[in-house]
Amino acid sequence: MDLSDILLLGDPRLYEVCTPIERKDIASLRSLVTDMASLILAFRQKYGAGRAIAAPQVGVSKRLIVLNIDQPVAIINPQLTHLSEDKIRLWDDCMSFPNLLVRLERHRSCQLQFKDLDWQDHTWNLNGDLSELIQHEYDHLDGILAIHRALDNRSFRWRSTPGETIL
Repeated sequence: MDLSDILLLGDPRLYEVCTPIERKDIASLRSLVTDMASLILAFRQKYGAGRAIAAPQVGVSKRLIVLNIDQPVAIINPQLTHLSEDKIRLWDDCMSFPNLLVRLERHRSCQLQFKDLDWQDHTWNLNGDLSELIQHEYDHLDGILAIHRALDNRSFRWRSTPGETIL
């Protein structure tokens, strides 16, 4: 798998709602998780950003997110709960439109429940940038892109340099 395998904005597969993963599917997912984790690193090397990717971004319509900050983590059949009323505004980016930034709001904190590759249950309480990141990836599983959450029609900006952040 390489960067050309990432679906780009406009591909109709990005707008589909993904199906849950069943326990019997786990063995077949291991290599996909490894490939997705490597893809995050390749994206990070080229664009200076990238911490997670959702399966639909590589054409797999399953409820899977791979997080790769310090080490790869498979997030299977995630559920978001306890979304805070308090929100943060940010310029969001996406591997499916790497040079476009979108101004939007996300919940400052949330709770994430999911299964791992050993089919074990996990619950994470997330705040700040990790809360925002997981909400972004979770949206992909429901066919929602950051562009759909833009604050208004002027909340778009081209990134001028790789890894550029805008406050």
